[in-house]
Amino acid sequence: MDALTERRRPAWGRIVRRVLLGGMLGVLVVFGLALAFSADARYVARAGLEEARILWRRRPIAKLLADSAVSDALKQRLRLVLAARAFAADSLRLAAGQTYTTYVSVGRDTLLLVLSASRKDKLRQYTWHFPIVGLVPYKGFFDFARARREAGALGDEGYDTYLRPSAAFSTLGYFSDPLLSTAVDRDTMELVATVLHELAHNTLYVPSQTPFDESFATFVGYRGAERFFRARGDTLDARRAVARWRDERTLDQFYAELARRLDSAYAEPLGAAELGRARTVIFGWARDQLKGPVGQSLETYDWRWLAQGPLNNAVVIAQRLYRMDLNLFDEIYLQNNADLAETIRAIQIRVFTQPDHDPYRALYSRPGLPADD
Repeated sequence: MDALTERRRPAWGRIVRRVLLGGMLGVLVVFGLALAFSADARYVARAGLEEARILWRRRPIAKLLADSAVSDALKQRLRLVLAARAFAADSLRLAAGQTYTTYVSVGRDTLLLVLSASRKDKLRQYTWHFPIVGLVPYKGFFDFARARREAGALGDEGYDTYLRPSAAFSTLGYFSDPLLSTAVDRDTMELVATVLHELAHNTLYVPSQTPFDESFATFVGYRGAERFFRARGDTLDARRAVARWRDERTLDQFYAELARRLDSAYAEPLGAAELGRARTVIFGWARDQLKGPVGQSLETYDWRWLAQGPLNNAVVIAQRLYRMDLNLFDEIYLQNNADLAETIRAIQIRVFTQPDHDPYRALYSRPGLPADD
């Protein structure tokens, strides 16, 4: 008779724990190596840490409104933001989620600096690649000194650069973004437009299509602010929102013409000296326009601020990110009887049913059909 050998049953719990521990250690090792050798990994880690700090310091707006230590001025702004959220969700059917139900004081007047860059001899944006959002033509920095160092490094490599402040950002609904003190300090019309702009990102965002994403959000922000204030009987802020939207379309046309002139010049085989002269002439024309007919026609922007600001390829690219073919959005708005909620839905349908995933081609198309060539 064969001897019987009793085998111990596998300790599956211990095995699973060891596998998980080994996997975690492996991830930590890989992450540590990435931080040691990759500047991009260090940047993402720093940005993630700053975002975590902001999220950790969130305070529910409802509790702040009941807190006697909170100033009446801040409470008034917080109530306005909650009303804008409710309008966005109920009337515009934007994906509000829990965004802007909390508040954070960041302790400074600028949240982050945003860097854009471009070649000097072509109107070609410098891009960075990040998880989820894909390729983007700008990079935000919570560390201002690092932003200036990176801008300087790109400048040393021969790129045009542009650093600008930003008071808000969106995680596209992946986290419950808090309202930041840097946004609250804006005037009431701009505050509401900012809330609607960021909620528009939660509602429709096409990876690696930044000009469309930002221009769509600009459209929703100002057209939505107009509707919001009219519903509240605030004709002053409603008129200011209408005027700002007119200004945005005026600047859209101006920067489009400036880009056309630059593209035409860069298409020629120019030496360094000729390139410099061509840029001087074209940017001189642009500054004259901002001092003259374009700037003088603006209703809500200070033309002196625009005319005195920097002008180079990176500036043109950055300005056009938020103002790319804005009249297309208005055409769809009019096609939908000036119903903003229906316009947003129509744009979503066009974008999601366009087979080549080009959102601007989708604006020219009918739902479900490709755009004409």
